[in-house]
Amino acid sequence: MHVQADRVAAFHRLHSGGTFVMPNPWDPGSARALAGLGFPALATTSSGFAWTRGRADTHVDLEQVLAHLQEVADAVEVPVNADFEGGYAVDPEQVATNVSRAVATGIAGLSIEDSSGDASEPLLPFGVSLERVRAARRAIDESGTGVLLTARSEGFVVGRPDIVETVRRLRAYAEAGADCLYAPRITSVEDVEAVVAAVAPKPVNLLINAPFLTVAQAGELGVRRISVGGTLARAAWGAFLGVAREIADTGTFSGFRDLPDVDGMFAGG
Repeated sequence: MHVQADRVAAFHRLHSGGTFVMPNPWDPGSARALAGLGFPALATTSSGFAWTRGRADTHVDLEQVLAHLQEVADAVEVPVNADFEGGYAVDPEQVATNVSRAVATGIAGLSIEDSSGDASEPLLPFGVSLERVRAARRAIDESGTGVLLTARSEGFVVGRPDIVETVRRLRAYAEAGADCLYAPRITSVEDVEAVVAAVAPKPVNLLINAPFLTVAQAGELGVRRISVGGTLARAAWGAFLGVAREIADTGTFSGFRDLPDVDGMFAGG
């Protein structure tokens, strides 16, 4: 427990000032590699993990996710934030139960999102979403761990790119006890500024999955935390598929040039 407590404390300190990048590994090896590059915290990616199981995002069950969180948290010494999707339930009480189980894996942070999975109504009702954040907050408080709670509003992900509604939800989630707020796939300076201003002084996470801002520029806008979602995993898949297609299509192996010494990177570990 003291190891988790130290990591939770370190994670909270990271959110107290400045801007940091929290990249998203998809397995223990990628987690160790990123920690070795000096990143001060990491976050799991539901999509990146799902792809390792041969599944699409959101198609991995709770038990597999909990085992994955434990595995990644155990692999590194830096704080790990869990991409916990929607808490693997709609009902707030079940969300609380599942959050309690996630907290027990040793993570330092956890995010809950408000997407419904229903294309006709892709966001859960406002009141339900608010109760789910409150339930997650209560579960964390009852655990005594201090795990950092991030609340996400998914409008820009699910085809409802309404910054007014996004801001309304994030402000309410902040008041309900979220420590950090997150609207993935906002990509304009104006929208970033609107979110930062709406929930200040609480920190904001910004997803950068395309080269639209630098770390320095995001910091100037008041962003505290940057993550990349499944994009590093997609980059790895892109390199793998490119080389494999060359072999399948032409019988040549030019993609095997200038490869990293992966075994050497993990030597002694």
